[in-house]
Amino acid sequence: MSAHPVDEKLPAVKMATTGLQHVAAMYAGVVAPPLIVGAAIGLSATDLTFLTGACLFTAGLATFLQTLGIWKIGARLPFVNGVTFAGVAPMTAIVASTDDKSDALPIIFGAVIVAGLLGFIAAPFFSKMVRFFPPVVTGTVITLIGISLLPVAFGWAQGPNPAADDYGSSTNLTLAAITLLLVLLLRRFTRGFVKQIAVLLGLVGGTLIAIPFGVTDFGPVADASVIGFPTPFHFGAPQLQLAAIISMCVVMVVSMTESTADMLALGEIVDRPADERTIAAGLRADTLGSAISPIFNGFMCSAFAQNIGLVAMTRIRSRYVVAAGGGFLVLMGLCPMAASLIAVVPRPVLGGAGVVLFGSVAASGIQTLVRAGLEKDNNVLIVAVSLAVGIIPISAPEFYHSFPETARIVLDSGISTGCVVAVLLNLVFNHLGKNQDAADVTHPMEAGEELTGSTHPTPATP
Repeated sequence: MSAHPVDEKLPAVKMATTGLQHVAAMYAGVVAPPLIVGAAIGLSATDLTFLTGACLFTAGLATFLQTLGIWKIGARLPFVNGVTFAGVAPMTAIVASTDDKSDALPIIFGAVIVAGLLGFIAAPFFSKMVRFFPPVVTGTVITLIGISLLPVAFGWAQGPNPAADDYGSSTNLTLAAITLLLVLLLRRFTRGFVKQIAVLLGLVGGTLIAIPFGVTDFGPVADASVIGFPTPFHFGAPQLQLAAIISMCVVMVVSMTESTADMLALGEIVDRPADERTIAAGLRADTLGSAISPIFNGFMCSAFAQNIGLVAMTRIRSRYVVAAGGGFLVLMGLCPMAASLIAVVPRPVLGGAGVVLFGSVAASGIQTLVRAGLEKDNNVLIVAVSLAVGIIPISAPEFYHSFPETARIVLDSGISTGCVVAVLLNLVFNHLGKNQDAADVTHPMEAGEELTGSTHPTPATP
C-alpha cells in the first residue's frame, strides 16, 4: 500500500530544491520582524545580524516540530513555521515603553516564553473553541497586522535614521520606488519559482541598484564569521513584566487562531482534513516552538500562510519536503555570513519591498473578511469597531498618553486591542442571544435598511 502524499519521501535532489523553494517563499517574512524590532531598539549591525540568524535557526527548529513531530506535538502536515508578524507591533510597543533599550529584548523574550508555555497548556482546549474565532475575527486581526506594519515600510523608505539630513530624500524614495517596481514587474511577467521569490529578487536588485548611490554597506558581511551558533540568552536573561506578558499572550491567541485556520485550509489542500486532534497537536508545536525560541534569541513562531499557497500551486504535498526546508533554515542560522546578507540591504530598498510584503498581509485579511458574511449587519459592526479601535495607535499615537505606562504596552498595540474587541463583539452579537431575528438588527448607518438593499430582511445565522 503506497504512502499518503503527505508522508511521501521524494528523491534527495527534488527534496532539496523544493525545500529551498519553501524557504525562499518565507525568507523575507522571517527576517522582517527581527529587522523591525532590532531597528526600534537601535541594535548594531553585528547584533542585528545575530538576531536575524537566531530567528532563522529557531524557525527551522519550529518547522521540524510541526512537520516531523514528536509524541502528540506537531500536525505532521507540510507547514513552514517562522516568526509571526502578529508579534511585531506589540514588541515594538514594548521597546518604546522601555527606558533602557538593553532590557527590551530580555523583557520580550520573557513574555514570549510565558505566552508559549501557557499556549502549550491551552492547546487542546483552544482546539475546541475554534467557533469563537470565525473569519470575521481572524480577518479583522490579519488586516490590522498588515495595516500596523505599513508605517514601518514607509519609515524604511525614507532612510535608516530620522535625524539624518538625507532622511526622506528623493534618492531614498526613488530607491524604494524602484524596488517596489521591480517586485511588481517580477510578479507580473514571471512564472513559477521566479514569481514566488519576487520579493527576494527585488531586494537583491534594489541593493545592486543602490550601490552607485553609496548607501549599500557590505561591512556586516565582511565582519561576519562563516560558522556560528546562536548563544542562548545572548542579549541577557529573560525578564518577566506583567504588561508585556499580557500583550504577548494576546498575540499568542491571535497566532493560534491563524494557525488553526491555516491547518484547516492545508488539510483540505493535501487531502488530509485536520481534525480536532491534529489541530491540538499543531498548536502544541507552535506554542512549544515559541517557548523554546527565546532561549536561542528568537521570537514567537507560527505557521506561514504563504507556504500553503505554494503547496497548492506545486501540488507537492510531502511534509518531508518542508522538513528539508527547515533544515536549510537551521543551516542558515548557523552561518552568520548568510544571515548578515540581509543587513547589507539598504533601508529604502527594504521599504519598497515592505510595501508589498506588509500590504499583502492586509490583503490576506481582507480576503478572509470577504468570506466572513459581511452582508450581515452584526458582522459589519464587529469589523467596523474592531478596525477603528485597532487603528487608534497608528492614527493617533498619543491617544492613550494619560494611561499608565504598563497599560500602554497593550493599548499601543492595535493588533492586541483590535483582537480583544473583535472577540468580545463577536460573542455579544453572534453568540449571546443568537436566536434574535436579524430584522431587529439594523444597518449601522441607515436604520431599517438592509445592506443588500432588499426590502425583505433575511434571517441571520450565527
